[in-house]
Amino acid sequence: MSVDASVERRAEPENRNGGGNGVVAPSSTHRLRLNPNTDHEPDSYEDLQLEFSPLLFSSLEQYLPPFMLSTRRDVKVQYMRDILHRYSNESERNRVQKQREYRQKIMLRYQPLHRELYAMNAEKFFVPSFLEAIKNNTEEGFRRIISEGSPGVYTFEMLQPCFCEMLMSEVENFERWVYESKFRIMRPNTMNKYGVVLDDFGLETMLDKLMDSFIRPLSRVFFPEFGGSTLDSHHGFVVEYGMDRDLDLGFHVDDSEVTLNVCLGQQFSGGELFFRGIRCDKHVNTEARAEEILDYYHVPGLAVLHCGRHRHGARATTSGRRMNLLLWCRSGVFRELKKYQKDFSSWCAVCQHEKKERQRVAVAATKLEILKRDGNHAP
Repeated sequence: MSVDASVERRAEPENRNGGGNGVVAPSSTHRLRLNPNTDHEPDSYEDLQLEFSPLLFSSLEQYLPPFMLSTRRDVKVQYMRDILHRYSNESERNRVQKQREYRQKIMLRYQPLHRELYAMNAEKFFVPSFLEAIKNNTEEGFRRIISEGSPGVYTFEMLQPCFCEMLMSEVENFERWVYESKFRIMRPNTMNKYGVVLDDFGLETMLDKLMDSFIRPLSRVFFPEFGGSTLDSHHGFVVEYGMDRDLDLGFHVDDSEVTLNVCLGQQFSGGELFFRGIRCDKHVNTEARAEEILDYYHVPGLAVLHCGRHRHGARATTSGRRMNLLLWCRSGVFRELKKYQKDFSSWCAVCQHEKKERQRVAVAATKLEILKRDGNHAP
């Protein structure tokens, strides 16, 4: 698809819970704070069987009113569940339940090839420079390992070759099982016809840990205006490109607040990512500025991190086959607050320009009015 073509509004998951866990608005009986209590250390909810992501509860806890923060965990769970149920309609809850049943069917039948992938093992998964930066958890340390090719597009070495090989092997094993068992699976989104959703066959817990402990520290620094500090759910998948797979990917924005994209391998040519700047919905089809134009060439193990609103696409893979790991990271809190936001000039380049132009016109009009008054008072 041409870069000049209209941007796809969202590359949304196919028949899924889409925008994720919509939350938070005050009610007559249960209220949340407008701003989080950042000094409060939330509980972990990972050991509970909940209809929403455990990370969503941990993130939401910081918005609880002060009198709730010191209550028992089960009391806090019930309080937050009541709010979540109030703002998630019945059809959405039904979709979540069907998705859970669908995943349970797969995990009861599918035998993993590499069980060591299903639990986080940071030393085996990540390169030392990335681990060191995460351990130190400072902006200075992050910037030492990161390159910013154009505003808002960050690249860094991340994955060990052995992890990339294991994950590709696991995906191929899962696809072989799908073919042999004739099990119908859902594809990652409406734009990719090939690839698999990693959460569907048991990797959800590992990817939750990846987002919470390794991506959120980066997002807190580089994407604060997109809810980078409140990421609470994800959609994790692998896409496949090649002559007998998806060839390219049209110009679009992601259904995420923050997107992680890592090439896993194999041998291929072509397939470059092209980025064309961050835009709000109103300005999503406007022209890119020179400083926003970036073409990125995939390198196995090298990660690209960008906000979901960053317009991008993938050019045709001209030979071989390429597999990429994608993690769409989302914030239910940010999505709810965004419904009431009218000014996007903090991140949309066109909104920024329009705001500056309004300010310039207002200043010029004020100067003209002052000059007129001074002229009328002149002797």
